[in-house]
Amino acid sequence: MPVSAGNTSVYNQTDYIMKAKTLSTLAMLLFAGAQASGQSAPRTLVVYFSATGTTAAAARNIAAATGGTLCEIVPEKPYTSADLNWRDDRSRSSREMNDAEARPAIRPAGVRVEEYDVVFLGYPVWWNLAPRVVNSFIEQHDLSGKRIIPFATSGSSSIAGSVAALRRSYPELEWSAGRLLNGMSREAVADWARSAAAGRN
Repeated sequence: MPVSAGNTSVYNQTDYIMKAKTLSTLAMLLFAGAQASGQSAPRTLVVYFSATGTTAAAARNIAAATGGTLCEIVPEKPYTSADLNWRDDRSRSSREMNDAEARPAIRPAGVRVEEYDVVFLGYPVWWNLAPRVVNSFIEQHDLSGKRIIPFATSGSSSIAGSVAALRRSYPELEWSAGRLLNGMSREAVADWARSAAAGRN
């Protein structure tokens, strides 16, 4: 029996409504997925070595901004003022930095490094390099598959030389661009840290 024009109109309207509902459901699912993805922040670890407290302050700011866990690199033998005298060729820091193989002993990290996705790695710049205790930490922990974001403090040096040296020494690791934090406000450091943790730097 031929379908009347009136029935065709009803069928077309019903089909339209069903398609609209399907598209609406798909849109809601996609939106929910995007929200879930946005809320799934990377697990962030803020590792730092600080000889005088300057790098420690920056690390605390980064951890607060990113919700990250703080992890201090602590030498087994603390550095004294005499150890840090860079003008003395016989000081501990001078001898360590003049020896590319030096790996000062450090205390256990106290965190499960393997549980984190992003690792901020902070240090003061010594002799245009990261202090050797930073090498000790890297070589004692499996950082493969993690995004490593260097940050540094320095009285006069840039971070470029130290990051280049780390890349050369550990080419298998995933290094992000580093940042020297001297002269940056707390707000600027926090903004940079959040952006870097999200992979936007």
